[in-house]
Amino acid sequence: MHRIFAFFVREPIEKIIRFFEVFGDIVLFTQTAVFSAFSPPFKRSITRRQMDVIGVGSLNIVVLTGLFMGLVLALQAIVELRSLGATAYLGRPIGTTVIRELGPVLASIMVAARAGSAIAAELASMVIAEQIDALRAEGSDPVKKLVEPRLMACTLMTPVLTAICCLVAFIGGWIVACQIVQITSSFYWDSVMEVLTPAFVWGGLLKALCFGFIIGVVSCYCGIKTEFGSEGVGLATTRTVVISSISILAVDFILTKIYIVTWW
Repeated sequence: MHRIFAFFVREPIEKIIRFFEVFGDIVLFTQTAVFSAFSPPFKRSITRRQMDVIGVGSLNIVVLTGLFMGLVLALQAIVELRSLGATAYLGRPIGTTVIRELGPVLASIMVAARAGSAIAAELASMVIAEQIDALRAEGSDPVKKLVEPRLMACTLMTPVLTAICCLVAFIGGWIVACQIVQITSSFYWDSVMEVLTPAFVWGGLLKALCFGFIIGVVSCYCGIKTEFGSEGVGLATTRTVVISSISILAVDFILTKIYIVTWW
């Protein structure tokens, strides 16, 4: 009876309390990081270096994700449009789906998996090696020197990578449209451009901006708050990818709801 009570009552309550404790800690960490980002001195050189590491380092996986996303979307859209006799308008569903939803979400998840996990592992290794304690001992602010550049780089580079991912996805759809459906290139690109309204484009980029901020906060938090021990780095990277992915999907739902009411 005691074990049943612990399994159904005590353990869920403890997990809920732990969740709110961690959530509050993340909020305070985010507040500190944001205030640090807008207060001098600004670490521009470190930020540019991190933008190169995150942007260029994640470019290959984002391009491959966009290419196969466009190819698969085009093949699936052909099946549905063929029953309606509207395969010539293949570019419209591809443009709408990529720029509004799949482009920002998949590109951000790839950035979280590649760059976010690397940030968490790097910061966790510094924590375990007591390098962050050494920074505090010499009077430096770890948030200013380590968190701020990585947070700014993730926030700024995710929309850029999302735009590249969407462009490559359109190219993948164009390949399928020209080779399978025999649509002319000009007609395909005209149908894509018809749905790329400013509201759609800015909505997708704003989503990517929010997702990049989430990736930066989560990866830096999981790295800085890691526990000592041989498993600390592995747990930090795993938590970064899992929490970032779930947060991106949850925030995507909220932003989509807001956009439907206001813009779309």
